[in-house]
Amino acid sequence: MKKLTFFGLFACSSLIVFSQKKVKEISILPEPVSITRSTGFYKLPDQITVSLPDLPELNETSKSVLGKLVVTGKKVSLSNSKSATIRFILTNGKDKDWMKEEGYYLSVKADGIEIIANKPAGLFYGAQTLWQLMPKEIENETKRDSNNWEVPLVVITDYPRFAWRGLMFDVSRHFFTKKEVRDFIDQMVQYKFNLLHLHLTDDEGWRVEIKSLPRLTTVGAWNVKREGYFGTFAPIPTDEPRHFGGFYSQEDIKDIVRYAQDRFVNILPEVDVPGHSMAAIVSYPDLSCTPGSDKYQVISGETFMDWPGPVARQDNTLCPANEKVYTFLDSVFTEIARLFPFPYIHVGGDECAKNFWEQSDAIKQLMTRENLKTMEEVQSYFEKRVEKIVESKGKKLIGWDEILEGGLAPNALVMSWRGIKGGIEAAKMGHQVVMSPTTYAYLDYMQGDAISEPSVYATLRLNKTYEFEPVPEGVESRYILGGQANLWTEQVYNTRHLQYMVWPRGLAISECLWSPRDKKNWDWFASKVESNFGRMDLQNIKYAKTMFDPIFQVSKDTRDSLVITLSTEIKGLDIHYSFDNSHPDNFYPVYKDPLEVPKDAVMLKVITYRGDQVLGKQIDMPVSELKNRLAKGN
Repeated sequence: MKKLTFFGLFACSSLIVFSQKKVKEISILPEPVSITRSTGFYKLPDQITVSLPDLPELNETSKSVLGKLVVTGKKVSLSNSKSATIRFILTNGKDKDWMKEEGYYLSVKADGIEIIANKPAGLFYGAQTLWQLMPKEIENETKRDSNNWEVPLVVITDYPRFAWRGLMFDVSRHFFTKKEVRDFIDQMVQYKFNLLHLHLTDDEGWRVEIKSLPRLTTVGAWNVKREGYFGTFAPIPTDEPRHFGGFYSQEDIKDIVRYAQDRFVNILPEVDVPGHSMAAIVSYPDLSCTPGSDKYQVISGETFMDWPGPVARQDNTLCPANEKVYTFLDSVFTEIARLFPFPYIHVGGDECAKNFWEQSDAIKQLMTRENLKTMEEVQSYFEKRVEKIVESKGKKLIGWDEILEGGLAPNALVMSWRGIKGGIEAAKMGHQVVMSPTTYAYLDYMQGDAISEPSVYATLRLNKTYEFEPVPEGVESRYILGGQANLWTEQVYNTRHLQYMVWPRGLAISECLWSPRDKKNWDWFASKVESNFGRMDLQNIKYAKTMFDPIFQVSKDTRDSLVITLSTEIKGLDIHYSFDNSHPDNFYPVYKDPLEVPKDAVMLKVITYRGDQVLGKQIDMPVSELKNRLAKGN
């Protein structure tokens, strides 16, 4: 009996590796609701079997799971056995109602791995967590390795805080291919985002085929390639060929939608009206209130709007007083509604320049006829008519918070981007809200110091993004569907820079939308992000390391000398610096106290290390720039 017991323990040890060291914390993004860790690991056997429910909704999940496990170098197969290595189980939903649509229960024990959920989406999200439990090499598609495939013994219960967890992808300002959109979906689902908002139309291009209005894509999808700082380019010659851009055919859209659905992502289409409509007006000039619109061109990044305002130099708005506009939109939304099964259609409504409306006789007549007092009420008249069109297609209308001005359409959902004020106002009126404020969720903003980043008009650091809280004080949470981060692509020319702008700030948004509020912890989150960079490296995903870069503050002391205070977003970093124009490394002085600029110094160079490991990039800060910032009060 003793021999049998000893033999059983010995056999068990081939599956479980016990550690005498302190149990390491589990690093999962976004943070699960509950993690219970045990000492030891489950070692994957030489033959891995996977049991998955045979459902159409899980076909792609099954392929993904099997494909991922091939990297281990072990034999991988499907099995109906209850003793399969990895078991995906659907419940009847009664005994685990806490999981609802997207929650899951994951356990790693001596007899294998089990993921339980009420719905297929929960099994999918459980799989995303499982990959993060495994060694980072699971992300390496090009190399197979049969060594040391261990998973920590753990029990995780998890479900999302919000149902709406989105990323907005602007494919209008710069066009991105179908493959690039699919790659974007693959990246976002790893971190449990479930909503892709596609900004499909704007002044720079109309990106979705509308078969009844072919000029939208034969004309409106094309402009001229320019590189530099978007919005500052010189006027584009009228005879310059226009072949930069592109669009998605309806078959492309159907393929993207299917691809997203297979990964439990809904797609929200946006047709931005009445402003941001130059591509539509160039295609069909009679949609404008303004004579001469037939001479307009699709915008390529030249200056045509003045800020603040906005004040348009050319009229890029659809005309609310023109009945042809509503016929046009009826055709557009008829086809959009057929392509996108998601119950909402986004109609934009933001940054509508009204200076041309003010000069329009047709608008003045509309105001008299409808008893409209302001231009905001003119836009509200437009939005209410558009809502009826959208609802006639069996959809619900959602728009940016400007649709509140002049009176909100009766059933509209508001996406609050100018801070959270609009969302609060809409929620208190009983309307549903999605929070996407510039203050926390605009991924086109710079991530670090402007001296070292592609210039945009504002900065949003990772630690500020992590402060995002979708439910403001005094607002009933039932009106807040969730939130999303927005990536506008005026300054984003390619998919590598796209990735750089989204990650790691997208990880912060993910945790703010999925994880319980009381589970958020900046220091722990930052350590998880740093650990996750290794996984992104293996996936060839580009990301920003600006969380390691110093933050500059400048002031003057009592002697009127320039004083520089340096800090970092995360703890435990040494800032090495030089004023002598040489490149600092970890043998250079370490910043400890505010620095006084030496007489005649022209450049401060800084770089961050942890021990002997360089983490941040070298930043070269001219003393003249620091003086300018002090003069401006920055």
